[in-house]
Amino acid sequence: ACYLSRFEQHQDLLTDSYIELLYKSAPLHDVGKVAIPDNILLKPGKLTDEEFEVMKKHPELGAKALSMAENQLGSNSFLKLAKEISLTHHEKWDGSGYPNQLKGAEIPLSGRLMALADVYDALISERVYKKAFSHEKAKAIILQGDGKHFDPQVVEAFIAIEHQFVAIADKYRSMEAKENALESGVVLA
Repeated sequence: ACYLSRFEQHQDLLTDSYIELLYKSAPLHDVGKVAIPDNILLKPGKLTDEEFEVMKKHPELGAKALSMAENQLGSNSFLKLAKEISLTHHEKWDGSGYPNQLKGAEIPLSGRLMALADVYDALISERVYKKAFSHEKAKAIILQGDGKHFDPQVVEAFIAIEHQFVAIADKYRSMEAKENALESGVVLA
């Protein structure tokens, strides 16, 4: 978002305050997964077609939960943006995503940004069903999705600042290692 804010077409939306709001609301993108049964969410292998259909409901379930919060707490920019991100982060640039098969600029920029960040994080992170990929492998997969899965401008921004993605991933890996060591009674220097 910071990189894209340099370009005239994005300057009206990508203000410092909007970018801060993105930073704060993006972690709620998968809040709908709390409604997905653990046997699907934590399945170590490939999901069946039926299981994947259940999983594909999490963007709408998250948006619905955030709407309920909005109704109880009052509407605000944080909840509106979190709801938008939750609902659109699995849409794809070519229209083949879900839940609404939005295409291109029909997808809010917040969802297009989260789509790439979410895929990158999933690729470089270990999951019950796969080992973590290297940055280079994740980058290659993202480049394959340029113009199909991802907005080409968002991919361009990713490539321009990929060193920041690597630094952030390294920081959180290091923090996680320290937490795991503390939990097991090991002290790291």
